[in-house]
Amino acid sequence: MNARMKQIAVVTGAGSGIGRSVAITLAAAGWAVAVAGRRSGPLEETAEAARAAHPDAEVLCVRADVSDPDDVAALFETVRERYGRVDLLFNNAGTFGPAGVALEDISYEAWRSVVDVNLTGSFLCAQAAFRVMKAQDPQGGRIINNGSISAHVPRPNSIAYTATKHAMTGLTKSLSLDGRPYGIACGQIDIGNAATEMTERMQTGIMQANGQLAVEPVMDAADVARTVLHMAELPLGANVQFATVMATAMPYIGRG
Repeated sequence: MNARMKQIAVVTGAGSGIGRSVAITLAAAGWAVAVAGRRSGPLEETAEAARAAHPDAEVLCVRADVSDPDDVAALFETVRERYGRVDLLFNNAGTFGPAGVALEDISYEAWRSVVDVNLTGSFLCAQAAFRVMKAQDPQGGRIINNGSISAHVPRPNSIAYTATKHAMTGLTKSLSLDGRPYGIACGQIDIGNAATEMTERMQTGIMQANGQLAVEPVMDAADVARTVLHMAELPLGANVQFATVMATAMPYIGRG
């Protein structure tokens, strides 16, 4: 398939974990994928893995810090110049922040860094994608925000991460409403315990609401990627507004 005939996706935080898995899955399904992240090396590794999985994979690596408005503008301008449009944004870049730090000990700088990436970065990318999707012909596209189980219930000592993931739900709802006249659909995937670098501590013991440490089950990030692909490939007249994908036996239902 000619790259110009492919649907075009932008995946942020694509240098590792869920972002890498989603980028590989989209590329294998025939999408042209622009992978974005702060470090070029991991992005190239994602591109190599995608091409190894599917020889015809079309992957464009763009170094970008989602918390930097200039980087975000350059990212979407690069994609627009290369492909002429954006059909999908997977708003995935995120950080947990200081792990295991008590609320009263979190520094302003640590709080701000989580908000800048998780919330402001997601807004900046969504805004840039929205502008392209609204102006392109044919008009429209889809934005999928990476929420979290923490968009529903917190873990101990996770106030910065949890607050931003609750805010992500508001971002999703506003994008859905504001995008409606232009054929721009927005949904959110809330993920629990995908096996990534961020969740390694789940397998050695993590603090529970009762103050005890417990090992939690995890699932393969590829299980998340398949769900994102399903959401992405729906016609724009249909939308998965919210989806929760989690390790079956993790302590979410009944948490606390």
